[in-house]
Amino acid sequence: MNQTLYSLIGYLLLPIMVLRLIIKGLKSPAYYQRIGERLGFVDKIPVPIIWVHCVSVGEFRAAIVLIDQLIQNYPEHRILVTTTTPTGSQAVINHYQSEVLHFYFPFDLPIIVNRYIKKINPKLCILLETEIWPNLVHALNTNNIPALLVNARLSQRSLEKYQKFAPNLAKQTLNKFTTVATQNQNSANRFIELGIDTDKVTVAGNIKFDQNPSIDKDLTKKLKTIVGKQKIVVFASTHPGEESQIINSYLKFKDDINALLIIIPRHPERFKEVYKLAQKQGISITKRSQNKPCQDCQILLGDSMGEMMNYFDISDVVFMGGSLNNTGGHNMLEPAALAKPILFGPNVFNFAEISSDLLKQQGAIQAQNSDELFEKIVDLLGDEKQRKSMGRNAKKYFKSQQGAVKKLNQLIKLFI
Repeated sequence: MNQTLYSLIGYLLLPIMVLRLIIKGLKSPAYYQRIGERLGFVDKIPVPIIWVHCVSVGEFRAAIVLIDQLIQNYPEHRILVTTTTPTGSQAVINHYQSEVLHFYFPFDLPIIVNRYIKKINPKLCILLETEIWPNLVHALNTNNIPALLVNARLSQRSLEKYQKFAPNLAKQTLNKFTTVATQNQNSANRFIELGIDTDKVTVAGNIKFDQNPSIDKDLTKKLKTIVGKQKIVVFASTHPGEESQIINSYLKFKDDINALLIIIPRHPERFKEVYKLAQKQGISITKRSQNKPCQDCQILLGDSMGEMMNYFDISDVVFMGGSLNNTGGHNMLEPAALAKPILFGPNVFNFAEISSDLLKQQGAIQAQNSDELFEKIVDLLGDEKQRKSMGRNAKKYFKSQQGAVKKLNQLIKLFI
């Protein structure tokens, strides 16, 4: 596939994507703003801009420490943070208010990205992790705007997909980046195998290790009032199919588990679905949003936004979702930063190196299925010494890997 064919496919799909947004917009007027911005209709910005793109909540939360540094280091610039999802958008607005600018990210089509770039005229564009958009990167390159892919990662699975379906397009796009700063050497090697010039790649480390866990102690107290003094097992960022596995295994092991389960689906639109799933199985479940004591319930549904770190804070054991299905896992470093014992399922290819390191450092346990997961949970709940040891090991590993943001700041200085 070349860039022309890629763009043609995009133009053909555009009406479907816009129609989808319009249908959603019938329920929420905010979606109409999203449609306009994704089509490139944004206000002209008359001040120097540093553009940072984070897809959704996870990438944004990881990028906060870098964004804070940009605000501090470049006071004469405004920081524009773009997102793709409404939850990501809300997270940016809630965290920064008016301290940064926020738009939705444009559809990756030439006429749209060219209009978008002309309006915001960034001095630098920083894309997070896997945001490799051929038309955007081409337009930035054409306009001599430095484009940095930072905290970049490329799994073996993604490498093979690029090589199979779009090797030439991937190679051309990667070589239009000014720099690709990877999380680790394995990702760097895969980008090079995909065709990027070696002098464009640097290993800067993972900015997720530089997070400063921010805990709202008042909110933690509120959650403790809801859950009481019972032990807590948090199932964080779960996906379709995982909750049913978790609930079915819980029913097998419930007589051995003297703890409250907190299930936090990854996507807010699934809160109702998971609630009904538990009810159908005859499980006593309460919603966090009900804000009432849960001492006598079996599951608390974490149907709240922006409280994940507080759920981790009150937990005794943490399971990271997206790993019992084929999602590839989610960020294990937040519970590690809080010295919590971590469990995950067999599929953690998005965090292959981190999960492997945590296992080696005895800061995490991997289960091959949900029944084995609950066997491990039962063991941990009955062994406080092991829980504390795993938590200490996880936090020690987390602290040992810090320093990526410092390296990225040195890199960014070269282009501003």
